[in-house]
Amino acid sequence: MIPQVVWFKRDFRMTDHAPLADAASEGPVIALVIVEPAYWAGADVSARQWSVLSGAIEALRESLAALGVPLQVAFDEAIPTLAFCLARLGSFVLRSHEETGNAWTWRRDRAVSSWCRENGIPWQQSRQFGVWRGRDLNRDRWADRWDRLMRQSVRAVPQTLQAGPALFGGRLPAASELGLAPDGWAGGLAMGREAALARLDSFLHERGERYTREMSSPVTAETACSRLSQDLALGTVSMREVTQIAWARMRDLADAPDGASWRQSLRSFTGRLHWHCHFIQKLDAEPEAESRPFARAYEGLRPRPGRADRLEAWARGCTGYPFLDAAMRYLNATGWINFRMRAMLMSFAAYDLWLPWQEAGLHLARQFVDYEPGIHWPQCQMQAGETGINTVRIYSPVKQGRDQDPDGDFVRRWVPELARVPGAIVHEPWRLVPGDRARLCPAYPAPIVDHLQAAAAAKTAIFGLRRKPDARAEADAVQRKHGSRRRRAPPRTPPSQGELF
Repeated sequence: MIPQVVWFKRDFRMTDHAPLADAASEGPVIALVIVEPAYWAGADVSARQWSVLSGAIEALRESLAALGVPLQVAFDEAIPTLAFCLARLGSFVLRSHEETGNAWTWRRDRAVSSWCRENGIPWQQSRQFGVWRGRDLNRDRWADRWDRLMRQSVRAVPQTLQAGPALFGGRLPAASELGLAPDGWAGGLAMGREAALARLDSFLHERGERYTREMSSPVTAETACSRLSQDLALGTVSMREVTQIAWARMRDLADAPDGASWRQSLRSFTGRLHWHCHFIQKLDAEPEAESRPFARAYEGLRPRPGRADRLEAWARGCTGYPFLDAAMRYLNATGWINFRMRAMLMSFAAYDLWLPWQEAGLHLARQFVDYEPGIHWPQCQMQAGETGINTVRIYSPVKQGRDQDPDGDFVRRWVPELARVPGAIVHEPWRLVPGDRARLCPAYPAPIVDHLQAAAAAKTAIFGLRRKPDARAEADAVQRKHGSRRRRAPPRTPPSQGELF
């Protein structure tokens, strides 16, 4: 029987894992993880991401070991690793899921595909998400195709696996071996299928009833959101499994007399599972969108590089806008923040500070333990107003603070320089009389820009460009290529990644 090399990459599970299930009946299985140094040298990765990914891999290792198959880890680039497999095995079948990653993984997969063709190695790739390959994909009824895919049966864990020969060891490198410096992440996030299912269960039965009302504030979103983003990003549980479990819970609540708020929340949640794949589909069909706007008319709108002093102040949470700074510091410490705050952070960078979304987006990408490139980069463009088709939303940090943190407790917790400022004026410390300001918060900076002036200038630039005929024509082309069209309307407002979770 021909050895089956199952390449795990952002799909660290055994349930609903088509490559593993197909391999089980075809030959001895070599369960392989490739830790690629070139990937971890990228500008959008971080030690916190490696920590979370390592936890997912270790959980997979335990699951495989229960069936007598060791997890093998190669610390090298993909093609040399596969060449070594070929030299040792003579021939093999390579199996994996299609990886919906960043531009680097897209280029690597193209190179691996060419290598496989040149060396006569069959590479069987399975679809993991509701994402279809191809630059010329027709988005008509895309969401209906997603529904059909999610209704398919969840693939069971193989009852038996035959272990293939040992080609590599099992040790995962330390972050320092990958050149990743400590980044201030608090840690403590349990990973793996069991941890993901526990999060899902607590969301569907305990935490999620007020999801639609509490997802927008960082004060409540930490518990009201599902918190599954890193699990879906790393594939410790499958999108199909999450969707079917959520659908089952909705059926259970269909006739519950006191279930109206639950039903509303779960309709919102399952709608956002659609949008998860909708955004990944955009980047998968146009990988260049990681660094170029979908609407090319916007190239050069913001100067590159942007002002380094502004980028640093924003990234550290030292802009002089308390609620915005608190949100950034919370993200920097925890690796997660809810959708509204992600949108506000990018909006402020793009409009108030006039920073290119590519540069601001890299900082956010590194901070997110749930970094999903296919969601992140289209969202960065969208929040910066450079897709050509989405509404321009400029968030006021003061209004958001008053709406989402009316008592100022979140601000005082994460911006200790303001801990002594009482009441709602903590959102506008520049309004304190000079003596009180010097006494209560002398170390906190003045606002880096005037929000109203910056927003007005940004609107003038954005809408001036949007009115041009070539920009309008290009927006129509972007809509035809990337817009989701279906008979049943999706949620009215596409979320950012954090809204799902």
